[in-house]
Amino acid sequence: MNSILAMPVVFPLFTGIIMLFFWKHRSIQRIINVIGSTVTLALAIYLTWYIKTSGIQCLYIGAWKAPFGIIFTADLLTMTMILVSGIIGFATALYSLGTMDETREHFGYYPLLQIMIMGINGSFMTGDLFNMFVWFEVLLISSFSLVALGGERSQLEGAIKYVILNLLSSSLFVVGVGILYGITGGLNMADLARKIPMLPNKGIVNVMAMFFLVSFGIKAAIFPLFFWLPASYHTPPAAVSAIFAGMLTKVGVYALFRVFTLIFVTDVAFTHTIIIIIAMLTMLSGVLGAASQMEFRRILSFHIISQIGYMILGLGLMTPLGIAGGVFYIFHHIIVKTNLFFVSGVVSELKGTYLLKKLGGVLKLYPLLGLLFLIPALSLGGVPPLSGFWAKYTVAVAAVEKSEYLALAVSLFVGLLTLFSMIKIWNEVFWKEQKAEYAAEQQTLRQLPKFKIAMMFAPIILLAAITLFIGLYPEPFFDYANEAAHQLLNPSVYINAVLGGAQ
Repeated sequence: MNSILAMPVVFPLFTGIIMLFFWKHRSIQRIINVIGSTVTLALAIYLTWYIKTSGIQCLYIGAWKAPFGIIFTADLLTMTMILVSGIIGFATALYSLGTMDETREHFGYYPLLQIMIMGINGSFMTGDLFNMFVWFEVLLISSFSLVALGGERSQLEGAIKYVILNLLSSSLFVVGVGILYGITGGLNMADLARKIPMLPNKGIVNVMAMFFLVSFGIKAAIFPLFFWLPASYHTPPAAVSAIFAGMLTKVGVYALFRVFTLIFVTDVAFTHTIIIIIAMLTMLSGVLGAASQMEFRRILSFHIISQIGYMILGLGLMTPLGIAGGVFYIFHHIIVKTNLFFVSGVVSELKGTYLLKKLGGVLKLYPLLGLLFLIPALSLGGVPPLSGFWAKYTVAVAAVEKSEYLALAVSLFVGLLTLFSMIKIWNEVFWKEQKAEYAAEQQTLRQLPKFKIAMMFAPIILLAAITLFIGLYPEPFFDYANEAAHQLLNPSVYINAVLGGAQ
């Protein structure tokens, strides 16, 4: 039965390979991509229910007993990430039908997208650090190709910045993995969680913790390691930007949650205090960067950084409510941020630009688009009763319970500035009248094919509906997040599930 745990990895790979047989038939590739993404989402929904009802499950590749063999492990945090990856993959598949140009399709956009999803899911499912490194590299190669696909000057510049910093992260990661193997004799995460507390030299453990904090911190775009993100995420097509914004940094966030609740918990007063400080600086630097921008996607890119700060603040607090708030925040933010990038792409399709000074009057021409922007924008700003309010509220209450009043003040201040940025986009793009010289040279919605319009709007409506549902009915999501937090704060549950033997 547990062989199905491999499906979120195997099926995107299978889908990507099948599309290679139809290299010259882009219409068939589009259909296969949508079908594959739909099946992957269905598998994610089923697996989430399965893990929720059956507890932590493991798949021992080749029946090699842990900690010696390759292993896939699924707990509630894993399935949170797999489920939201399935949702975003499906939404991006639909959105690509309306926005992706034929040139990029010709050079393998759809197979690369599926391989990237495979790498994302593999990073979430793996039970040992070396294989996490391998999946990170699969993810890096495919995502770099997607950034550079098309060969435009701005894309290549962004791709170089993206890949150099992520290669630095990978280098630090593999060095840390090597040292850990040298001092513990293993890399299975459950085995490391059992061995690390028994090491006599606590100093070397803290050094290793900082290695992984920097390595995963680069991928998560925490302060001061974030500058590659706003330099690259605004350069590829909107569909690529959207799935990057939603998923890629969350792979780093997931890795931080995993290792700093399971492995590096011997000196929480040291490691997690540093995480709290970094979280505050990440929130501030991201929101201040956004406030200074006047380009749609660059504003949204900086806000990825600021919102990462909230997530790792929950991790740094290391309390049940803090961890639950962090898990809830991750799920909420992936949905909301992807949707905002989708909206920005539609605005660009309609108006031909992302520059705020050249935009305006969109609300009068396309009121539905204005409403679809407001839902994720107000949620990102933390306006009740949307999902972002509950996410911010949970993290704020957790900060009060831990007496982290400075972190509370920073989070509230950043929330206000986030709302300011969303209002700025609203005023510049939707509310104000567009200048005549810009309006004359831009295309309108009526010039776009109806199918293309439908495929652009369908995923935006879907994600907006999810945001509204989470906001109006937060209780089941909080219950799930609380259960995930309970598992993370009780590592023995994970360790016993993994080291209990091959099944």
